[in-house]
Amino acid sequence: MTMNDLTAAALSNIMIHEKLGRKECSIKPVSRVVKRVLDVLKEASYVAGYHVINTTKGDMLKLELIGNINKCGAIKPRYNVTIQTYEKFEKRYLPSKGFGILIVSTTKGMMSHEKAKEMKLGGRLIAYCY
Repeated sequence: MTMNDLTAAALSNIMIHEKLGRKECSIKPVSRVVKRVLDVLKEASYVAGYHVINTTKGDMLKLELIGNINKCGAIKPRYNVTIQTYEKFEKRYLPSKGFGILIVSTTKGMMSHEKAKEMKLGGRLIAYCY
């Protein structure tokens, strides 16, 4: 059976390991979107980093957790967002203003909503984390 949303599965796996207090998490299967989301989380210092392990059945990620994630998840459906509508989605997915990030896919790549606001870019919402 195939998995429909690799991003949601990876973020759910991260949440489970964070709640259990583990320092490492293995994520399989892997896609480019999952890697980009983890890069944004690393920039925002929610995770320490990851490294790719090549196996015969496909790639696997070993993610190093630092215990900074309270909640994270994928946003379904992937809403279009403009500069004017960021605040609406911040209120919907984040607990308070200035706390947490929304991960947005823009024409300049994946980034946090704060960086996208600075660059005056819109895009599609992928995930949230706080």
